[in-house]
Amino acid sequence: MTRPHATLPAEHERIAALVDMMKQEQQLLMAADADALAELVPHKAALVQELAQLSRQRHATLGGMGFDASEAGMEAWVVSHADAETRGGWSALLASTAEAKELNRVNGLLINRQLAHNQTVLQALRTPTGAAESTLYGAKGQTFGAGAARRFLSV
Repeated sequence: MTRPHATLPAEHERIAALVDMMKQEQQLLMAADADALAELVPHKAALVQELAQLSRQRHATLGGMGFDASEAGMEAWVVSHADAETRGGWSALLASTAEAKELNRVNGLLINRQLAHNQTVLQALRTPTGAAESTLYGAKGQTFGAGAARRFLSV
């Protein structure tokens, strides 16, 4: 019979890789490097899927043993059946998961800040409703938009 802690080494390896990737993501967000971020996203998604699969496997094993198929069930199993090494591995996994959650929170804030900045820039580029003049410029440096055209005639 598979033990609930059998997935812990693989889970810890993947969560450590995810934490490293999220730190890299944070640097890319601060640098506004959209191209590198786009390359990172599929790798991050794959790691998250692997972690979810390992977690489901652990939960299924716990459920088969009569424990809750959840982190609470793992806690109960660790308290009643695990040795010191397994307890340490579980604690390390929880700590790494908490670090990943915090990095995710901070990265979300950085994304929201960048989105707000982009919205501000886009709004500044738009001609305000009812404005007499446009604030946009064409390729030849002439203003264009919904505002009234100003033409000077030579007499």
